[in-house]
Amino acid sequence: MSSTLARWASPELRAAVFHFTVFLSMGVSAVYLAIWLSQKGISAEEIGIINAVPVLILLALNLFVGRLADRASDWRNVIVIMAVLAGTVPIGLFFVNEFWGILLVWAFCAMSSGSIPPVIDAATVRLTQRNGSDFGRVRAWGTVGYMTATAGTGLVIAWLGPSAFLPLYFALALLRTLASLQLPRFRAPARQAVLAEALPEAARLRDALKPWFVLPLIAFALVNATHSILASFAALVWYDNGVPEAAIGPLIAVSAAAEAVMMFAWKRFGGRVSARHMILIAAAVTVFRWAVMALNPPVAVLFALQLLHAFTYGVGYFGVVHFIANWTREDIAAEAQGFAFVLQQAMSVIALIGFGWLVARFGITAFFGASVFGAIAVVCVLVSLSIRPAKDTR
Repeated sequence: MSSTLARWASPELRAAVFHFTVFLSMGVSAVYLAIWLSQKGISAEEIGIINAVPVLILLALNLFVGRLADRASDWRNVIVIMAVLAGTVPIGLFFVNEFWGILLVWAFCAMSSGSIPPVIDAATVRLTQRNGSDFGRVRAWGTVGYMTATAGTGLVIAWLGPSAFLPLYFALALLRTLASLQLPRFRAPARQAVLAEALPEAARLRDALKPWFVLPLIAFALVNATHSILASFAALVWYDNGVPEAAIGPLIAVSAAAEAVMMFAWKRFGGRVSARHMILIAAAVTVFRWAVMALNPPVAVLFALQLLHAFTYGVGYFGVVHFIANWTREDIAAEAQGFAFVLQQAMSVIALIGFGWLVARFGITAFFGASVFGAIAVVCVLVSLSIRPAKDTR
């Protein structure tokens, strides 16, 4: 019993429990929000606005939340506050039925929940670096949670009907709030040396915003934008090109599964590659993945390409998180992760607008545009490495 209690008391396990809950409600909304809105008479254009407004606001909010979290005595405090907001604001969705009311409430829901990932990522990577534990195994549970939610939502709604959407979304948001209360403290004790303290050049975010530092963040933002394209357009493009409906769901699921496996296995090889070289690998695989997909390959090849998500997202994500942690101090950890998240969101908005235009004119060959994003990302990382070569795993 004592060993069980000791294991539960480990900060990594408690952080993993929270990571599992972070994306649960987001998974529910990804599956059914648009359908729920449509059933309320919201037009397609208005659904687009409801989804876009929180993203635009998050571009500014994440920097503010990150700065606030860095100035708090521990990142845990801000994570809990945002989780409480994200768990209580959805109550308003039960009382709104028209566009403006839904837009207002949903914006608060999405902003409060969307501000959590950069802070918990910054806090967890610092914790695991200091303790010599495996960040990948902790973070992977976030992907497992998202997979669980996306798979389970359809089953629950098929069983209980469309009216189950809001209660399910609210229940999982509230579960995240409860899970936040058991989070450990993340900051190093006073006077304890950590890796980032040996890097005085990045004591403030503006000190870190030099070309060699910003270029890898832009590179991953470009790579990550191609995943936004995948989430928004791939199913439609595949369907229009003859992919059986029964195969589309598994094609989407297999990419998330590959990502989770990569995260669980990351420690076995991650320490052997510098953070920027991990981003470089992700960018190079991105070029190949989307170029082949643009050729409209058979379903079997599509499954193989979807498995490459383990590299384009899993490896790239770990690369950017560790790159930031390696070259900044704890004083700006959450703010720096928030800055990277802002770049990713902004690039995703640009990609989605441009890709919609490309798909309308070129169909599946529009995926060559995503491949170009990967090529630009490769150049960004190589330029960064030429300005300031990698040191060990940095």
